[in-house]
Amino acid sequence: MQITTPLDDSQIINLKAGDKIELSGFIYTARDAAHLRMFETIQKGEKPPFNYAGQVVFYAGPCPAPPGKPIGSVGPTTAGRMDLYSPALIKAGLRVMVGKGNRSPEVVNAIKTYSGLYMVAVGGVAALMAKCVVSSEVVAYDDLGTEAIRKLEIDKMPLIVAIDKNGGSLYE
Repeated sequence: MQITTPLDDSQIINLKAGDKIELSGFIYTARDAAHLRMFETIQKGEKPPFNYAGQVVFYAGPCPAPPGKPIGSVGPTTAGRMDLYSPALIKAGLRVMVGKGNRSPEVVNAIKTYSGLYMVAVGGVAALMAKCVVSSEVVAYDDLGTEAIRKLEIDKMPLIVAIDKNGGSLYE
Protein backbone atom coordinates (compact mmCIF):
# COMPACT_ATOMS: atom_id res chain seq x y z
CA MET A 1 0.00 0.00 0.00
CA GLN A 2 1.36 3.41 -0.91
CA ILE A 3 0.71 6.43 1.31
CA THR A 4 1.96 10.00 1.22
CA THR A 5 2.61 12.51 3.99
CA PRO A 6 1.19 14.48 5.60
CA LEU A 7 -1.08 11.78 6.98
CA ASP A 8 -4.66 12.50 7.95
CA ASP A 9 -6.89 10.70 10.42
CA SER A 10 -8.57 8.60 7.71
CA GLN A 11 -5.20 7.16 6.66
CA ILE A 12 -4.13 6.48 10.24
CA ILE A 13 -7.36 4.74 11.29
CA ASN A 14 -7.31 2.44 8.27
CA LEU A 15 -3.79 1.11 8.91
CA LYS A 16 -3.46 -2.03 11.01
CA ALA A 17 -0.52 -3.78 12.67
CA GLY A 18 1.18 -5.90 10.03
CA ASP A 19 0.27 -3.67 7.07
CA LYS A 20 3.18 -3.16 4.69
CA ILE A 21 3.41 0.30 3.20
CA GLU A 22 5.59 2.42 0.95
CA LEU A 23 5.78 5.91 2.41
CA SER A 24 6.45 8.96 0.25
CA GLY A 25 6.47 12.69 0.93
CA PHE A 26 8.29 14.54 3.71
CA ILE A 27 9.35 13.13 7.08
CA TYR A 28 11.51 14.44 9.92
CA THR A 29 14.47 12.71 11.55
CA ALA A 30 14.93 13.01 15.31
CA ARG A 31 16.87 10.95 17.82
CA ASP A 32 17.55 11.12 21.56
CA ALA A 33 19.04 14.61 21.87
CA ALA A 34 16.43 16.19 19.57
CA HIS A 35 13.64 14.45 21.48
CA LEU A 36 14.93 15.88 24.74
CA ARG A 37 14.89 19.38 23.23
CA MET A 38 11.40 18.92 21.75
CA PHE A 39 10.19 17.67 25.14
CA GLU A 40 11.75 20.70 26.89
CA THR A 41 10.08 22.98 24.33
CA ILE A 42 6.68 21.49 25.22
CA GLN A 43 7.40 21.83 28.96
CA LYS A 44 8.25 25.53 28.47
CA GLY A 45 5.15 26.16 26.33
CA GLU A 46 7.30 27.21 23.38
CA LYS A 47 6.67 26.66 19.68
CA PRO A 48 7.88 23.26 18.40
CA PRO A 49 10.60 23.10 15.73
CA PHE A 50 7.97 22.02 13.16
CA ASN A 51 4.21 21.54 13.11
CA TYR A 52 3.61 17.95 14.27
CA ALA A 53 0.15 17.60 12.67
CA GLY A 54 0.13 14.85 10.06
CA GLN A 55 3.90 14.49 10.14
CA VAL A 56 6.12 11.45 10.58
CA VAL A 57 9.20 11.35 12.80
CA PHE A 58 11.84 8.84 11.75
CA TYR A 59 14.14 7.84 14.60
CA ALA A 60 17.37 8.16 12.65
CA GLY A 61 20.65 10.05 12.63
CA PRO A 62 21.79 10.05 9.02
CA CYS A 63 25.42 9.73 8.05
CA PRO A 64 26.96 12.61 6.13
CA ALA A 65 26.05 12.69 2.45
CA PRO A 66 28.62 11.37 -0.02
CA PRO A 67 29.31 13.59 -3.05
CA GLY A 68 26.28 13.87 -5.30
CA LYS A 69 23.87 12.25 -2.82
CA PRO A 70 21.27 13.97 -0.60
CA ILE A 71 22.16 11.83 2.43
CA GLY A 72 24.40 9.05 3.68
CA SER A 73 23.15 5.83 5.23
CA VAL A 74 19.96 6.41 7.24
CA GLY A 75 18.65 3.48 9.24
CA PRO A 76 16.18 3.22 12.10
CA THR A 77 17.26 3.77 15.71
CA THR A 78 15.86 1.73 18.60
CA ALA A 79 12.58 3.44 19.44
CA GLY A 80 12.65 2.63 23.14
CA ARG A 81 15.30 5.31 23.61
CA MET A 82 12.63 7.93 22.81
CA ASP A 83 9.93 6.41 25.05
CA LEU A 84 10.52 8.84 27.93
CA TYR A 85 9.60 11.78 25.67
CA SER A 86 7.16 10.24 23.18
CA PRO A 87 3.91 10.43 25.21
CA ALA A 88 4.29 14.22 25.63
CA LEU A 89 5.10 14.64 21.91
CA ILE A 90 2.12 12.50 20.93
CA LYS A 91 -0.13 14.57 23.20
CA ALA A 92 1.30 17.72 21.54
CA GLY A 93 0.18 16.46 18.11
CA LEU A 94 2.77 14.00 16.81
CA ARG A 95 0.91 10.91 15.59
CA VAL A 96 3.30 8.80 13.51
CA MET A 97 6.75 7.51 14.41
CA VAL A 98 9.19 5.17 12.63
CA GLY A 99 11.95 3.23 14.33
CA LYS A 100 12.85 -0.32 15.27
CA GLY A 101 11.92 -2.41 18.28
CA ASN A 102 9.00 -2.46 20.69
CA ARG A 103 7.52 0.50 22.60
CA SER A 104 6.74 0.96 26.29
CA PRO A 105 3.18 0.58 27.62
CA GLU A 106 3.10 4.38 28.14
CA VAL A 107 3.79 5.00 24.45
CA VAL A 108 1.25 2.37 23.36
CA ASN A 109 -1.37 4.03 25.59
CA ALA A 110 -0.59 7.44 24.08
CA ILE A 111 -0.86 5.97 20.57
CA LYS A 112 -4.29 4.56 21.46
CA THR A 113 -5.47 7.73 23.23
CA TYR A 114 -4.47 10.07 20.40
CA SER A 115 -5.00 7.70 17.40
CA GLY A 116 -1.39 7.37 16.34
CA LEU A 117 0.83 4.83 14.61
CA TYR A 118 4.22 3.33 15.14
CA MET A 119 5.89 1.87 12.08
CA VAL A 120 9.12 -0.07 11.83
CA ALA A 121 11.87 -0.25 9.30
CA VAL A 122 14.01 -3.33 9.21
CA GLY A 123 17.31 -2.74 10.98
CA GLY A 124 20.50 -3.13 8.97
CA VAL A 125 19.13 -1.59 5.79
CA ALA A 126 20.48 1.94 6.20
CA ALA A 127 22.09 2.01 2.75
CA LEU A 128 18.80 0.87 1.15
CA MET A 129 16.81 3.46 3.13
CA ALA A 130 19.16 6.19 1.89
CA LYS A 131 18.14 5.33 -1.68
CA CYS A 132 14.57 6.39 -0.78
CA VAL A 133 15.72 9.90 0.20
CA VAL A 134 15.25 12.52 -2.52
CA SER A 135 16.38 15.55 -0.47
CA SER A 136 17.50 16.49 3.02
CA GLU A 137 17.70 19.77 4.94
CA VAL A 138 18.38 20.60 8.60
CA VAL A 139 15.35 22.34 10.11
CA ALA A 140 16.31 22.51 13.81
CA TYR A 141 19.11 21.93 16.31
CA ASP A 142 21.97 22.09 13.79
CA ASP A 143 24.42 22.00 16.70
CA LEU A 144 23.46 18.37 17.31
CA GLY A 145 25.22 17.24 14.12
CA THR A 146 23.80 13.89 12.98
CA GLU A 147 21.10 14.20 15.65
CA ALA A 148 19.80 17.51 14.26
CA ILE A 149 16.22 17.44 13.03
CA ARG A 150 16.21 17.01 9.28
CA LYS A 151 13.35 17.25 6.84
CA LEU A 152 13.70 14.46 4.30
CA GLU A 153 11.81 14.06 1.09
CA ILE A 154 11.36 10.34 0.56
CA ASP A 155 10.00 8.12 -2.19
CA LYS A 156 8.50 4.70 -1.43
CA MET A 157 10.31 3.98 1.84
CA PRO A 158 9.34 0.41 2.84
CA LEU A 159 7.79 0.23 6.33
CA ILE A 160 5.56 -2.07 8.40
CA VAL A 161 2.87 -0.87 10.81
CA ALA A 162 4.00 -2.28 14.17
CA ILE A 163 1.47 -0.64 16.53
CA ASP A 164 -1.84 0.68 15.24
CA LYS A 165 -4.26 3.22 16.69
CA ASN A 166 -6.11 0.50 18.59
CA GLY A 167 -2.93 -0.82 20.22
CA GLY A 168 -2.74 -3.81 17.87
CA SER A 169 0.90 -4.86 17.89
CA LEU A 170 3.32 -7.05 15.98
CA TYR A 171 5.11 -7.58 19.28
CA GLU A 172 2.30 -9.43 21.03
